[in-house]
Amino acid sequence: WFVDDIGILVYGIIPVELTSFTAIAKDDNVLLNWITSTETNNMGFDIERRSAKSNSGWQKLGFINGKGTTTEKSSYSFVDKGVNEGKYYYRLKQVDYNGAYEYSQVIEVEFSVPQEFSLAQNYPNPFNPATTLSFGLPVESNITLSVYNSLGELVKVVAQGTLQAGTHNMKFNAVDLPSGIYLYTLNAKGTDGVEFTQTAKMLLLK
Repeated sequence: WFVDDIGILVYGIIPVELTSFTAIAKDDNVLLNWITSTETNNMGFDIERRSAKSNSGWQKLGFINGKGTTTEKSSYSFVDKGVNEGKYYYRLKQVDYNGAYEYSQVIEVEFSVPQEFSLAQNYPNPFNPATTLSFGLPVESNITLSVYNSLGELVKVVAQGTLQAGTHNMKFNAVDLPSGIYLYTLNAKGTDGVEFTQTAKMLLLK
């Protein structure tokens, strides 16, 4: 085994070629995606994470089976759920059936927590039929995110429950609703006792 300058894991004639390894942070989750163009004797991948705040070293999060030996492009993904504020590092440990292994490059993800409660303008706006409602929580909070029509009648509770501090994105689908102006309201009560309520308008155009 050796790793060359462009990240090719070489074994024998056909390499395990890792062509991309990316991380996307969303809400309190991290979505890891990676692609191989060829594989040889590949049992699979350990997914490992290390926190910049901790001295505990690398932690194994899970294992994804490989394709054995193939010259076809293969795509993989893994979701690290419930990630707290801070900076994290991720890497893949590619493992052969014979026990040999090699590590990928390390990628970095940083979660920052909002400093105050906030409710953003929906996007897209105007929309048809779906839009995203985003809000920020500085502390763990019990929230209710509701949508009302122009008469003030409740249309739908989009989200309800306890969420961790961070930025959250909720999908709202209005496929069964008529065009018009709608209001969406965030009610939140933090674990520190602070309460927050904010309302914004959005326009459904069909």
